[in-house]
This record gives sequence, C-alpha cells and structure tokens, in this order.
Amino acid sequence: MSSTAKIIWQSVGVTLVAVMLISAVVWGYIMTPTDSPCVSLAYIVEDADERMYLTEPELTHLLKSEDLFPVGKQMNIVSLHHIEQAMESHPMVRTAECYLTPRNEMKIRLTQRVPLLRVQTVNETYLIDTDQARAVVRDSVLVVTGAIGVKMASTQLADFAEWLEEESYWSTRINHLHVQSPRMIYIYLHDKKQPRVLLGNLHGYESKLSKLRTFLTHSAQATKDKNYSEYDLRIRGQVIGRY
Repeated sequence: MSSTAKIIWQSVGVTLVAVMLISAVVWGYIMTPTDSPCVSLAYIVEDADERMYLTEPELTHLLKSEDLFPVGKQMNIVSLHHIEQAMESHPMVRTAECYLTPRNEMKIRLTQRVPLLRVQTVNETYLIDTDQARAVVRDSVLVVTGAIGVKMASTQLADFAEWLEEESYWSTRINHLHVQSPRMIYIYLHDKKQPRVLLGNLHGYESKLSKLRTFLTHSAQATKDKNYSEYDLRIRGQVIGRY
C-alpha cells in the first residue's frame, strides 16, 4: 500500500472516530431526561481523612437558604454553576465541583481551606490559611495577637505556623504568639509555669527554638529552680534567662 493510501485511510479512521464520539454525546444528550428529578445529593470532601471543617447539615442549609437544594427538583431547572458558587461562598470551602451521574444523582466534590493561625488585633480577628489567604475564624489554631498587619500575617507568620504544624516538639507546647513589633515577638507556652520566650524577629526561628529545646532538655531542673520569667533568644547561640 502506498504512503498516500495509508494517509487517506488514517484520515478516514480519525474522521469516523470523531463522528462516533460526537454522535454518542448528542445521543446521550437527547436521551437524558432533563426534566426528570434529581434523586439524591452526596458531598465528597477529598481531605476528610486528614481534617474535617465541613458538615453535611451546614452545607445543605447553605443550599436551601439560596433555594439551590437540588433533590426533588427537575434537572432542567437546576444550575450546577450556581451550586458551585454557593459552595465556594462557604468560608471553609476551597474548591467545589458539581456533577451528575447517569442516574440523576448529584455529587459535589469539595476541598477545604486549612487554617494555619488565628490573628487577633484591637480591631478584628481572622484566620490565615494554607493558601496564605485571609479567612473568617472557624477553628482553634495558633493564636497571634498584637500589632499585626495582614501582610505580615499572610507571609512571615503563616510560614511560621506551617513549620509549627510539622514540628512535633513545639506544636504541642506553643500556645500563642504576641507581636509587640516585628522585632519584638513573644512566644507563650501552654504550660503557664514556663517563662515566656522573647523570640525577637522571625528570622532564623528554627535555629532559635532548636537552641531553646536543647537548653530546656539539658537544664530542666536548674531552670525550674531559678524561676525565670523570660527566655531571650535574640543573641545567636545563647539562651538568656531573666527574672
């Protein structure tokens, strides 16, 4: 068979496949009973095995309050796009994807916004999530108080909170941060008998806290007896105890 003939047959084959696919889509559309009702709704939260900030009752309440709850409604009046928009208006929904099965069952696939820290200032309280975006308060996470701008909260402090989540030693010990100024940041521990920690600025916080951990591990009884009120980590390589 000549090369020209092969090209012709290949073109015919591609055309036939395309026609079959288009026909299948059109036939499926024609045969889909768009005026039949939605029979069920299921929420699929992709990261539910790691954390759960969403509940089915509140999601259903959200749809009903917007007159978008689909179960029992004819599918030709149900807007998947509007349902996705309603879901994404929820403060803890990161993404929402809505689709139908051939049996007229609706599925809504969701991912959650994951809070890193809670910021409390004189004027407001809000969360910074893993996208380093601002969200409303929904969960108990790292609390940060003091003189904090949104830029600092969504960059330096968000980076610190992400590190803290993965840090097994300090994540169970640090209660909250207080920002007196960008150069004067204090750490308060869950154990209120422990001195507060003057971190200084956030530069090199990993090595500063590693240094403090070593100090506490090897000097636990000695430091307890001295009744320090503060540990100062601002000087490189040193932990300074103050009364």
